[in-house]
Amino acid sequence: MTKQRKLILITNDDGIDAPSLMALKTALDTIADTLIFAPDHNWSASGHPKTMHKPLRADPITLPDGSSGFVSTAPPPDCVALAMLGVAERKPDMVVSGINHGANLGYDVFYSGTVAAAVEGTIEGLPAIAFSRERNDDDDPESAAARGYSDRATRPEEIDYGPIAAFCARLTQKVLEHGLPANTLLNVNFPNVPWTDIKGVVLTRLGLRVYRDELVARKDPRGRPYYWIGGLPPRGIAEHGTDIWALENRLISITPINLDMTSHRMIDELKRWKLEEMPL
Repeated sequence: MTKQRKLILITNDDGIDAPSLMALKTALDTIADTLIFAPDHNWSASGHPKTMHKPLRADPITLPDGSSGFVSTAPPPDCVALAMLGVAERKPDMVVSGINHGANLGYDVFYSGTVAAAVEGTIEGLPAIAFSRERNDDDDPESAAARGYSDRATRPEEIDYGPIAAFCARLTQKVLEHGLPANTLLNVNFPNVPWTDIKGVVLTRLGLRVYRDELVARKDPRGRPYYWIGGLPPRGIAEHGTDIWALENRLISITPINLDMTSHRMIDELKRWKLEEMPL
């Protein structure tokens, strides 16, 4: 009796038309069955929304390779939830999110829709990976120039996703073989350099992002104020061993992330405060 192949659910936060999506599917098709269940528009920096106040749509579509998938009004985490709850005929065995156009480093993991989709898979008890590729407008022009990047931002359609997707498939195969611990996902980032210039792979911890947001205040035609959150792109502190350091050194960063955000050391400190003895 032929053993059924594993089913990998593929989603992203760049939307169904992202150039990287089909490249990733083509690569993952070599190791498992795949199902694309992607948002109908870009959800970058959407974090981890849970849609409870309005209906969601998930329409069957035929993909460029002739296979079937779904396009949804849902944000990335809810795309995963819808597939798991029965919109898809078969429940997936793993979630792969990406390949995002733009790195997700350090504190970015709290904002990223790409990572949020992988987190949702982890919450559902599935192994999950988030894949992202740095772009040269992830950082300020001075830093980009120092690293040898062009002044012109790289558009996603100009990137050769083939070698990147092939690596994603090899790593995904490793996860299918070995599994991941409960509550743990992998966050993977590729540097913005030609594939032949990548120097290797390194296991990392999350680095420190430095955000440089600014308030942009304007008024509408009726004189009412409205606001944009603007400012320069975030910087990162390239401390050795971090995901930010890895990309600075043209290395692929693989960071294991655990969903247990409890500060276990702080529990002992709080015990010294005798909080449990406080009067009610």
